[in-house]
Amino acid sequence: MKRIILFVLTNLAVVLVLGMVASLLGVNRFLTSNGLNLGALLGYALIMGFGGAIISLLISKPVAKWSSGVQVIAQPSNADEKWLVDTVQKLADKAGIGMPEVGIFEGDPNAFATGAFKNSALVAVSTGLLQNMNHEEIEAVLAHEVAHIANGDMVTMTLIQGVMNTFVVFLSRVIGYAVDSFLRKNDEENTGPGMGYWITTIVLDILLGFAAAIVVAWFSRHREFRADAGAAELMGRKQPMVNALARLGGLSTAELPKSVAAMGIAGGIGQLFSTHPPIEERIAALQNS
Repeated sequence: MKRIILFVLTNLAVVLVLGMVASLLGVNRFLTSNGLNLGALLGYALIMGFGGAIISLLISKPVAKWSSGVQVIAQPSNADEKWLVDTVQKLADKAGIGMPEVGIFEGDPNAFATGAFKNSALVAVSTGLLQNMNHEEIEAVLAHEVAHIANGDMVTMTLIQGVMNTFVVFLSRVIGYAVDSFLRKNDEENTGPGMGYWITTIVLDILLGFAAAIVVAWFSRHREFRADAGAAELMGRKQPMVNALARLGGLSTAELPKSVAAMGIAGGIGQLFSTHPPIEERIAALQNS
């Protein structure tokens, strides 16, 4: 609940800061003179930026189940499923969160956690991970995912994404109006936005979107180190998490759907856009902590 309140307050703070900066720099007068209402633009940026992010968060669990083909363990049907559920229950109790749903999905070694609230999240592991790791390593992976939930990482990442989205929407349209005004400075007949506005806005939405993705990915990588440390704390020692990461480093890990990729145990490619640090860096950080 604290993070949800923080989310709402941050929404308001971002809009307030944008409005104050625009007023101090005279952007509001420029926008008004060119037919754009600053309040309307801020409201639009808020809805498009944070609105999309919060909706994505609220539907994250059902979307993850559908996109990954997760089979939730409602009632364990064998000893392995019972061990999995009991282990998550033990880790959740240690972390002070409600029991998450536990599920299994088909695929190469990977795992993820998702959900809008700490006490009603989902932890899912792949069949490949269960087949290629021993119980201690699997428990470390589960502890990593439970640490994500306990740290409120799903809300934190949504908050960061929402802030980035709001800035992208606001800046692309302000700059679009500036470019359009310059291109049409001698044209007094047409008062609405012209092609310069639409082209500039579309291009900047793409370019600034890439820049925002880099910032979000940086925060995601930082959050992975915290989840690794949290797993070691829940396990009572570092070695199981180190062993699990080393095992993952030697396996072909599955690519998760984009909706849950940032919450997986194994990362993607491309340093700037990767949601996870290299396995070697994570092991070194654990060993040196």
